[in-house]
Amino acid sequence: MQDLMREMQQNRRLLDKAINAYKERGSDYAQKKRDYGVALAAKILALRADGFPVTIIGDVARGDERVAQLRLDRDAAEVVYESAREAIHAYKLNIRILESQIAREWGHASEM
Repeated sequence: MQDLMREMQQNRRLLDKAINAYKERGSDYAQKKRDYGVALAAKILALRADGFPVTIIGDVARGDERVAQLRLDRDAAEVVYESAREAIHAYKLNIRILESQIAREWGHASEM
């Protein structure tokens, strides 16, 4: 029983850390998403000013090295953000499983 309680406390600590990481990673993702959007818009405006045909401006702008790097950074930040969310779900599930195990053990103890 003590082992289950210790494991429960450990999962709760890990859940707290995952929630904090989720918040930080969400902020980072939002900032990178903003940086990419701003750079893409600036590149599109610059290309329009240079007289590029409108039909290819989006592709050319996204192919710009700086814009492409910002998009990569944004996509990587999104994956890290989503992994933190999945960790939260996993810790919650582990806690529920441990709660069920503890309830069964308490039920077993009262039957004896």
